Amino acid sequence: MIAETRSAVRVLETSQPPAFYIPAVDVLPGRLRKSTQRSMCEWKGLATYWDVTAGDVVVSDAAWSYEQPTPAFASITGHVAFYAQLIDECWVDEERVDANPGSFYGGWITSRVVGPFKGGPGTMGW
Repeated sequence: MIAETRSAVRVLETSQPPAFYIPAVDVLPGRLRKSTQRSMCEWKGLATYWDVTAGDVVVSDAAWSYEQPTPAFASITGHVAFYAQLIDECWVDEERVDANPGSFYGGWITSRVVGPFKGGPGTMGW
């Protein structure tokens, strides 16, 4: 287990499933290691990436956060999101999440989320 929380912030995204941002204090100690990877979101600002560790296993850039998000996204300050594609299992309530197709977007798909979604082959242009 990496984290367990009841207070995630769900951020609705354009053309992709929502991302769930979990309070960093709810992530088990030692599970996150800051990566050198960064990216820029036109809406949220500069993203910091995190390697996720579990014993001897390290998954590079499997999580991200916005340490100083734009004012519109201030609610995700101090939170971290995980790529379901890179983690063994992610859950929302009692439902196992399906990963957003592709490797760029980190949305979590549940039975209450309906596509189509950007991220899979042939979807980057729309």
